[in-house]
Amino acid sequence: MTFRLRVVPGTLAICRLGAHAAVPAWAGGPLLSVTRTPDELSVVCDQGVVPEGVRAERGWRALAVEGPLDFALTGVLDGLAAPLAAAGISIFAISTFDTDWLLVRDHQLAAASDALRAAGHAIEPSSLPQPPSAS
Repeated sequence: MTFRLRVVPGTLAICRLGAHAAVPAWAGGPLLSVTRTPDELSVVCDQGVVPEGVRAERGWRALAVEGPLDFALTGVLDGLAAPLAAAGISIFAISTFDTDWLLVRDHQLAAASDALRAAGHAIEPSSLPQPPSAS
């Protein structure tokens, strides 16, 4: 099974707040994910809105799987994560009602795109960062 993905503009941060923290008013951007567990509140959002002092892993880029995906599909994340793992690229995965999102480190975006293409997936070329031109 192969998928079409698009690179979402912007750089994201994955933030960790206390388990009982309120969802922060500053959280926002083209992708906003809020997950609460008994141990933490995780917020994925535009890294530019995250205040100094907030515990966060910055420098992530998002690849969105073209959806909506049928809930009966199996192995979606495995089919995407396996080629990235083989290439030594770690991911942070988010699933929504319609689709899946893979977050990769900004500096690994090109390598992630190459690994996914090699596995038969399509990446929207217009959404990929362009390499600097040679002078």
